[in-house]
Amino acid sequence: MKPASSTRVARNFIRNRGKKSFRALLLALENQQSGQVIADQFGVSRERVRQWRNQFGQTISMYAVHADVDALRQGPG
Repeated sequence: MKPASSTRVARNFIRNRGKKSFRALLLALENQQSGQVIADQFGVSRERVRQWRNQFGQTISMYAVHADVDALRQGPG
């Protein structure tokens, strides 16, 4: 079976829950709120939140060295 497109799932969400709820969901996902917090907010399971998270975007992690530590890289030695 072909997986549902992100746009179709988003439109279904908006149709069933409204654009205000959709905006709230995306904001919660962007703010990296826990799946349980989002699930409680929308009355769904953590699994459903995981599915939405995967459908509507992607999690990107990166490591950034603190500026004061990075400055030591530039010093003598």
